[in-house]
Amino acid sequence: MKSRKPLTDEELEAWENSRDLEAELLESVRQMTAGKVHAVMSPVISARKKTGLSQAEFAKLLGVSVRTLQEWEQGRRQPSGAAKTLIAIAERRPDVLKEMTVEIFTATATATATA
Repeated sequence: MKSRKPLTDEELEAWENSRDLEAELLESVRQMTAGKVHAVMSPVISARKKTGLSQAEFAKLLGVSVRTLQEWEQGRRQPSGAAKTLIAIAERRPDVLKEMTVEIFTATATATATA
C-alpha cells in the first residue's frame, strides 16, 4: 500500500469546503437502514463478551489493569505473548475461561476471608 503524505493546511481546507456533509450523512443513513453497514468488534472485546465477564473480571483473569484491557479493546495497544494466547482460548473456548474464573475468584475470596 502506497503511503500518502499529509495534506497541507490549504489542501485540507479545500477538501473540507468541497464536501457535502448533508449528502454524506444521508448516504450513511441509507446504508445503515439497508443493512450495508455493520459494526466491527475487536477480537479482545469478542473474546471477553463470549466469556460473559466484565472488563474488571476479564482484566483480573489476564493479570492486567482494566486500563490496559481497554486499550487493547480500543486498538490503541496490542496484547503480547501469554495474554494473546489466553484471549485466543477465550475466543475459541469461553467455557474454559469461565471455569478458571470461578476457581480463581473463589480462591481469592477464600484467601481474603482467612487473612
